[in-house]
Amino acid sequence: MPSRRHFLAGSAAAAAGLATLPQLAAPAPASAAESAAPPPHLVVILADDLGYGDLGAYGQKLITTPHIDRLAAEGLRFTDAYSAAAVCAPSRAALLTGLHTGHAAVRANPAVGGQGSLAAGDTTFAEVLRARGYRTGLFGKWGFGPEAADQPSHPGARGFEEFYGYIDHSHAHQYRPAYLWHNDTKETLPAGTYAPDAIAARALGFIDTHAAGPDPFLLLLAPNLPHAPSEIPDVGAYAARPWTQANKAHAAQISLLDAQVGAVVDRLRARGIAERTVVLVASDNGPHEEGGVDPDLFDANGPLRGYKRNLYEGGVRIPLIAWSPGRIAPGTTSARPTPLYDVLPTLAELAAAPAPTDIDGLSAAPVLGGAAALAPLHGHLYWYRDEQGVTGRANTQDGGRAKQVAEALRKDRWKAVRFAPGRDRTVADSAWAFELYDLAADPGEKNDVAAGNPSVVASLTTLLRASWTDTYVRRPWGLTAVADPSASTLTTTVANGSARPWPDVRVTLPLPSGWTATPTGPAATASLAPGQALTTTWRVGAPSSAPAVLVPQATTSSSLRFTAATRFTPLPAPPTRDSHLSDLPWVSATNGWGPVEIDRSNGKQAAGDGTPIAFGGVTHAKGLGVHAPSEIVYHLGGRASRFTALVGIDDFSTNQSAAGATRAVVRADGRTLLTTATLTGAAGPTAIDLDVTGVRLLHLLVEDANARSSFDHTSWARPYVTVV
Repeated sequence: MPSRRHFLAGSAAAAAGLATLPQLAAPAPASAAESAAPPPHLVVILADDLGYGDLGAYGQKLITTPHIDRLAAEGLRFTDAYSAAAVCAPSRAALLTGLHTGHAAVRANPAVGGQGSLAAGDTTFAEVLRARGYRTGLFGKWGFGPEAADQPSHPGARGFEEFYGYIDHSHAHQYRPAYLWHNDTKETLPAGTYAPDAIAARALGFIDTHAAGPDPFLLLLAPNLPHAPSEIPDVGAYAARPWTQANKAHAAQISLLDAQVGAVVDRLRARGIAERTVVLVASDNGPHEEGGVDPDLFDANGPLRGYKRNLYEGGVRIPLIAWSPGRIAPGTTSARPTPLYDVLPTLAELAAAPAPTDIDGLSAAPVLGGAAALAPLHGHLYWYRDEQGVTGRANTQDGGRAKQVAEALRKDRWKAVRFAPGRDRTVADSAWAFELYDLAADPGEKNDVAAGNPSVVASLTTLLRASWTDTYVRRPWGLTAVADPSASTLTTTVANGSARPWPDVRVTLPLPSGWTATPTGPAATASLAPGQALTTTWRVGAPSSAPAVLVPQATTSSSLRFTAATRFTPLPAPPTRDSHLSDLPWVSATNGWGPVEIDRSNGKQAAGDGTPIAFGGVTHAKGLGVHAPSEIVYHLGGRASRFTALVGIDDFSTNQSAAGATRAVVRADGRTLLTTATLTGAAGPTAIDLDVTGVRLLHLLVEDANARSSFDHTSWARPYVTVV
């Protein structure tokens, strides 16, 4: 990886001084010559809160953006491109997954309940392109899921081989953070590091690494520019403007964004791959007014009404420029309504990759190739807004309804915007305030014509209702793997969620040294039709109980390749002598509140720091503390003959509250051996003495018995197995 260098901000000249530094279906190639041509490199650059009018190519007069303007002059400028939402998290989720905000996994910005996550089934365009052999990198803002490694919403789990930037949405508001993530690791930054510089430098390094490689690459560069706060090392040529500091810095941030775009294009040219690359430049929503920035000074929404957070055109219509020398004709424009959820199928078609069929996006690739008449058109576009952040101008545009749920829809010339009376979108249609605009005659949405067009209002209301699904169930796509260490199995499923058959599908399971795996059913098929899946269960053997990451692979004769990295933790060795269970490793442990406490039980603090388990004043030094609902699983391996224990709500917990009431359950290899009567502190513990001869897996469960789990801390005292 190249060393970090720094971007210079300010005037066009200064901004140009950038120093070097793991799925709509893709059509098959049209001809043998086309199939022989390598697929293009793909670059997507996504700005953060860049308005429709913030670029010179879209009418900006005060801020200089020469590099992006040149791309527009040399390529294709969309006049009717749209973000998928009026704020960033739902817009970015839609961009990645091809689903609009009536279906997408993330439909609102982070609130009190935490930020939204992408799940294992939320296929991104990075996963689609990985199946086609692309090397994939994301540099900048992610904004989904827990800020942690090794979880389904991490960029690495959603198709990006390399990631450098922010996982957390709020963390991305820091321009000089203490750290950034590199793949699964937090990397501490030198004090004062300006994150956009470091991020862009890594993106250029990604191009350098893969430009000469045998595989095509996908680069997603998502800087947090020009999002608030308006922080930048130098406002450059804007220093003398009679503006506030916030406005000067905001303008400099946009010029810096422009410089970053120019640096990417210059690097593509320097590496001799510009003609093989398609570059898209867009924004995630309309212009912001935060931190003292005045979007009206810059005419940031151009001729449009609204700002970030509004579902009027100014909040969701965005700049979108496509550039690719020799592929995209220079100086062209397109008025095709093109939302960002079209990016996934567009990239898939350009790459001849197998996109999912259950997405809302439609490919705009024919538009890029000069055959706009062949590009499919949307019947309508849909937006949903549930936003608790409020800014003054946006709230004024919404008539003081910024915190009310809102929806919008565009169908041909008609634009509908409606507001629920509160935050309940299930209220009757008559309770919504409905506005209708004729974009052909009134692109600034100044004249509400709903009263004069009742039939249009009725038909668009029906479409608005039909565009929302409470839970949008995705069809399986690609390869998934599920480990079941308790059964010593790994189950792989390769599912054809595209529209074309996949020929000669084969699944393999490479293994670490000393491991074994035997498929219990077919691991190959001559053809996998759309909608079909091949599921294989593998019996896995390991030389020890040390975990490993297994990476099953699925390939086809049409050059598709899927992987599904999965952590597999083998069963621990069974006991070889009589033992307390608290001295044995468990297979798995889930607890309703906090960690499972070993040999201590105080209901609040971590294992090992409480008092010994006591029932009726009698203390037991060995045991397990849990809170309903809980389940601990042990591997006995058929070695034990007897299981004994005392189970109940101990003295410590009873003294905290007498309200606890639970039941204990003992299961063995799927069958229930015992369910106790209701356990309370007053009733005392229940003695357990069970025959477990031949039992392989022993499950200890505690269940809530009174629908009031707050005080349901329960202890297994002296849980003991006698070995045959």
